[in-house]
Amino acid sequence: MPTGVRVAGLMRAPAPTISAASSLFLFLYLFLYLSSSSLVLVLSAPSDTETLLEFKRSLTSARALRDWNPKVPPCNNNKPNWAGVLCLNGHVRGLRLENMGLKGEVNVDPLVSLSRMRTLSFMNNTLVGPWPSVIGKLRNLRSVYLSYNHFSGAIPDDAFTGMKFLKKVFLTNNEFNGQIPSSLASLSRLMELRLDGNKFRGQVPRLEMPSLKKLNVSNNELEGPIPRSLSHMDPSSFAGNRDLCGDPLPECERALISSAGLLKIAVIVIILGVTLAVIAAIFIIMNLRRQPALQLGKGNPGVIEEDQNKYMSSKPTTAVVGDGYRSTESSVAQAKRGAEHGKLLFVRDDREKFDLQDLLRASAEILGSGSFGSSYKATILCNAVVVKRYKHMNNVGREEFHEHMRRLGRLTHPNLLPLVAYYYRKEEKLLISDFVDEGSLASHLHGNHNLEEPGIDWATRLKIIRGIARGMSYLYTSLPSIAAPHGHLKSSNVLLDESLEPLLTDYGLIPVANVEHGQTLMMAYKSPEYAHLGRISKKTDVWSFGILILEMLTGRFPENYLTRNHDTKSDLATWVNNMIKEKKTSLVFDAELGRARESNKGELLKMLKIALSCCEEDVERRLDLNQVVAQIEDLNDADLSDNDGDNFASTSRNSQMPV
Repeated sequence: MPTGVRVAGLMRAPAPTISAASSLFLFLYLFLYLSSSSLVLVLSAPSDTETLLEFKRSLTSARALRDWNPKVPPCNNNKPNWAGVLCLNGHVRGLRLENMGLKGEVNVDPLVSLSRMRTLSFMNNTLVGPWPSVIGKLRNLRSVYLSYNHFSGAIPDDAFTGMKFLKKVFLTNNEFNGQIPSSLASLSRLMELRLDGNKFRGQVPRLEMPSLKKLNVSNNELEGPIPRSLSHMDPSSFAGNRDLCGDPLPECERALISSAGLLKIAVIVIILGVTLAVIAAIFIIMNLRRQPALQLGKGNPGVIEEDQNKYMSSKPTTAVVGDGYRSTESSVAQAKRGAEHGKLLFVRDDREKFDLQDLLRASAEILGSGSFGSSYKATILCNAVVVKRYKHMNNVGREEFHEHMRRLGRLTHPNLLPLVAYYYRKEEKLLISDFVDEGSLASHLHGNHNLEEPGIDWATRLKIIRGIARGMSYLYTSLPSIAAPHGHLKSSNVLLDESLEPLLTDYGLIPVANVEHGQTLMMAYKSPEYAHLGRISKKTDVWSFGILILEMLTGRFPENYLTRNHDTKSDLATWVNNMIKEKKTSLVFDAELGRARESNKGELLKMLKIALSCCEEDVERRLDLNQVVAQIEDLNDADLSDNDGDNFASTSRNSQMPV
């Protein structure tokens, strides 16, 4: 027994030693694990910070990101500490860097570490460079917004491979070219695709996902048949692509004729064309000889002969020949000969040419008198044009005027009425553009409406506002040296085409208009800043746009159009603000909007806020045009972050409207 006891004692003695070692090992393990975890937390916390700062360093102009402070994390739970950052649970879940004046060839490669990114938006900046390839590595993205920048080059065909959550892709108004990536067809959840205003070539890919609700590939260089899966889309989604065909556009022609057959047909067509041209020329000459010359201004007794004398007078006449100018001639015979040989100077190559005599002989009717002079509708060779006479346009010399007209003639945008041709005389000028049947926005807003001809509804008004915003954005980009690129924006200077899309007119005239005349009639000179400071600015057109939006929301004709100077008492924005202060906001909206005043109340209130922000008398507080365009484009876009809007917060630079 004693021996057994000793043996048992010897057997039990090591147990405490093993337990202590185990405890020590466990303690060291937990200590190292917790330490390493803490270390990981410490090191990972600034990773988003470093990522974003590296991205910021690639920009040549990033003043709007000056609050990106390396000492402060981008996110504090769901609240962002940095401008343009979207946060969720302490992580960066999106970047919304819109209208921030960002410039340069942006390097987005550092963003690959932001694996939780759902929204990426660089809209309305001046970013350049190729397609950011890192976008394809951000597999959780729901939306990509790169519109209104200067990104260029071809997009790789596999750019969207594996992006199974992507719902929205906006690439409008960049300089992308090449084929539309076929990998877009793999996006099973795609809801909205905007590729308009680029230089894409080739065919439209087959996009058969049932989720696709909105598509726009207009104003590219696409060709061939439109896929059947897209035949239900609006025709305007494909406009501006000369060689696209098939539903919803006209049918494609089937070229099944042999080369020999084509040659025979070509010869026959040429012979018939020449024959018909000769017959038509004989008919026109005989018809012109039979009918009396109807000069511009028909219907106003005495103006016909006045027009004839004015353009065929003995005063010195400059005859335009191509882009050059002949010397001034003084005798009566020389003046008449100069007018006969002088040409309207066409600034577009896609219009049928005619000369001044055709214009003076054309059947014409007076459309009305505007700020600068009279407007006429003239029918020439079965085409209707509008001729505007300007008598107060001598702010620059002849050469500067010609150069400015050529500059305006180069402008091309779906929401601009293009200048077709012009004629120069020292005393007055003629500007010629296409005739638009539907008339002006003013006539639609303030004309007589009834059950058969109701006023325009809210959806149409919103479309018009967006079209105006896009046209204005194009003017600001194309005419950067002009303080107010439009200068005379009002409802009567917005025409509506057959689809009720807006076309801006009378734009870009401030440099050539007489200052004295402009000060009394042009909208830019009725702005608050001109009244207070005696100058206009880049935000002057924004004020005019705000008044126009208020006109469309309220249905009231702005007295701003009638006053010679800015008058706060008769200002439409003042009336709206007073109604809001009196808690009568619901009474502001046009009764002709009908049920939309309730069913679209949220959109109406947001648009009202945008309009009033445009009309701020303090220019510093007023929105700039890029901000206005972005807010209008995003008005009903509640899915910017995949329905996580309630969880996202972003810093705002605009005050809230008390409604």
